[in-house]
Amino acid sequence: MARFELKLPKMGESVAEATITNWLKAVGDKIEMDEAVLEIATDKVDSEVPSEVSGILVEQLFQKDDLVQVGQTIAIIETEGGAVVPAPVAAVEVPTPIAAVEEVVKTVEAAREYVAAPTPSQTISNQPQDYTHSEKFFSPLVRNIAKEEGVSVAELESISGTGNDGRVTKNDILDYIKNRGNAPVAQAAPAVSQPTVVTPSVAEVPQPVVNNQQPATPNAQPKAVPVSVNGQDEIIEMDRMRKLISGYMVQSLQTSAHVQSFIEVDVTAIWDWREKNKNAFEKREGEKLTFTPIFMEIVAKALKDFPMMNISVDGDYIVKKKNINLGMAAALPNGNLIVPVIKNADQLNLLGMAKAVNDLGNRAKAGKLKPDDTQGGTYTVTNVGTFGSVFGTPIINQPQVGILALGAIRKVPAVIETPEGDFIGIRKKMFLSHSYDHRVVDGALGGSFVKRVADYMEAFDESRSF
Repeated sequence: MARFELKLPKMGESVAEATITNWLKAVGDKIEMDEAVLEIATDKVDSEVPSEVSGILVEQLFQKDDLVQVGQTIAIIETEGGAVVPAPVAAVEVPTPIAAVEEVVKTVEAAREYVAAPTPSQTISNQPQDYTHSEKFFSPLVRNIAKEEGVSVAELESISGTGNDGRVTKNDILDYIKNRGNAPVAQAAPAVSQPTVVTPSVAEVPQPVVNNQQPATPNAQPKAVPVSVNGQDEIIEMDRMRKLISGYMVQSLQTSAHVQSFIEVDVTAIWDWREKNKNAFEKREGEKLTFTPIFMEIVAKALKDFPMMNISVDGDYIVKKKNINLGMAAALPNGNLIVPVIKNADQLNLLGMAKAVNDLGNRAKAGKLKPDDTQGGTYTVTNVGTFGSVFGTPIINQPQVGILALGAIRKVPAVIETPEGDFIGIRKKMFLSHSYDHRVVDGALGGSFVKRVADYMEAFDESRSF
């Protein structure tokens, strides 16, 4: 028998960690090669981790909701036959009981020569913090900053938030970290009255750890569950993705100064051209021709005309993006939202754009998107008209500075200007709603950009080929 280490695979250049959402196999279960062992999730995408070998699952090194780094061993599978990657061996050899006691005594006696009162910075725990069990809501950005700076759960909960409903914002935690050395550090438990022994350069005595998990806090209180007031209301806990979306939306509103520009556009030429060519397009290319790739092609063209809409904000600096990567907001069957990204959209012709739109849309609905499919967007388009909305006021997808909402296409009476005079006719029209970050995009730029998109739509060449 041999033991194989199942590691968290690399899921993309921009993905360094993932959360375990569900174990599909229990300890003792038989696993076939390429069979899914567990489900994981990054910020936006869920996926499965398959086994590279056949065997028996003998150990789960992490539990549900644990955060795992790419490359970490997450399970041990026992196989038959040839040599495989050996299971991890304990780094510290366990000595005989007498030798262990003598070593501890020597360590303590030597350490007493260095006894000193701990400073606030020394009391900060080096153990990974789990902020998900806190009673307070913290956005993913705040949690990441806290994790990187070693801010404990107790410290994070002690920060007075300036956001909606007292939520801790990015500026709140950065201010706290900046002034951290001048204020006492919040402790999760009362300080022990006996002095703390600081033992630099001395190996710690190993403590028993089960499945790489820290011992549960003895006085940990179960999370309170809201109770229906009248006994008839249904209480539904938000799923993981809805919690993430909630955090992203609140963070965006707290970060950007949202302002909108609206414009009505005549898309009769686009409507008529698509009706005339959609069947031939699908027959020849094997791809459905929807309005989305046509609109995305036009938006990419307008972004080339207005490169200062294809930017992001980093503190006091503006990052002007070289590539035009269009995010395509898509609703999932469960009601959640995801934004896959069309990379280098300005370099695609209509066929290439149609293939990209259809591929990302189909994989989004099937839950088959990869983590990199949702990374690197520089501007986002959302089609609110899919659900019959005339227009909307979308929230900016951070760290971008603009998002365009496409309203429903409607048949409306309109004044048509001709050399022979004006007359009333039936036209296909829609509203474009442009939300942009007023910190760096003024009304002139935001309004001019959406006007350019409208101009390209109305000037669409009905004689063009596909």
